[in-house]
Amino acid sequence: MAKTATIADDGYAAKIKAKKIFRTVVCVFLCILSVFPFYIMIINATRGSADIQAGIGLLPGKDLARNFQGMIEASLGKDTNVWEAMLHSAMIAVPATILQVYFATFTAYGLTVYQFKLRNMAWSFIMAIMMIPAQVSVIGLMEFMTKIGLYNTYWPLIIPAIAAPSTVYFMKQYMTSALSIEIIEAARIDGSGEFATFNKIALPLMKPAMATQAIFAFVASWNNLYVPNMMIISTDKYTLPMFITGLQSDQIRMNYGFLYVSLTLTVLPLLIVYFALSKYIIAGVALGGVKE
Repeated sequence: MAKTATIADDGYAAKIKAKKIFRTVVCVFLCILSVFPFYIMIINATRGSADIQAGIGLLPGKDLARNFQGMIEASLGKDTNVWEAMLHSAMIAVPATILQVYFATFTAYGLTVYQFKLRNMAWSFIMAIMMIPAQVSVIGLMEFMTKIGLYNTYWPLIIPAIAAPSTVYFMKQYMTSALSIEIIEAARIDGSGEFATFNKIALPLMKPAMATQAIFAFVASWNNLYVPNMMIISTDKYTLPMFITGLQSDQIRMNYGFLYVSLTLTVLPLLIVYFALSKYIIAGVALGGVKE
C-alpha cells in the first residue's frame, strides 16, 4: 500500500515538473519572439543596404558609423535635424508622462478613498470616455487650440495628457487591492492633510503601477504621429516621428541602413525608459507575491 502511494506521489511530482518545464519553454519562446524584431532592427543598423536586402543577418556589421553619418547628411538642409527632433519629442513626452500618471493616480485616489453621491456616475463617465477614439475629438481640439492661440505649439500635445481615462482605470483597479483605507484614515487621525496624505503615503505605495503606466504613457507620447501632424505645422518644431517620416529623399528610401539607424534612434529612448522603470515593476510583483 505504501509502495503504491509512493509511486502515485512520484507520478504526480513528475507531472508537476513536466508542466513547469513546458511553461518555462513557452515563456522563453515568447520572450525571444518579442525581443527578436528589436535585435534585427539594431543589427540591420550596423549593416549595409545591400547586405540587408540580401537577407536576415544575425551578426553585427561594420557600417554603423557610415549609416549614421549618411542619415545625418541626408537630413542636412532640413529645418529640424535629428537631435533637435529628439529634443522636441522629449519636451513633449516627459511632461506629458508626468502629468498623465500623477493626475490619473490622483483621480483614482479620489474615486477609491472618498465616498460621495456621484462617485458611480463619475466612474461611469470615465469609462464612457474610454470608448471615444482620439480621431473623433482631434478636430474639436484643433479648433479650440486655434481660438486660444496655442495651435502650432507643443501645449496641445502635453495638456490633454492630464485626462487619461485608461490610466485612471488601471490605477483604480490597482489601488482597490493595494491601497489600505485604514492607512489613509490613520494618517488623517494623526493630522495629515489630504494632499500630504496622497503625496507622502499613497504615491509611494503606487510606485509599481505608476512605473508601468509611465512606460505606456511615454511610449505612446514618444511614438505619437497622428496628433502632432494635426497640431504642428512649422517644420522647425517637428518631433522625431515627424522627422523620420519627413525624410523623403531617395537616399533614405533606397538605403535601408540609413532607415534602420533612424528607427533605432527612435526606439532607443523607449528602451532606456523601460529599463529605468522596470525595477519598480519587479519590486511590485515581488511585494504582491508575499502573503501576510
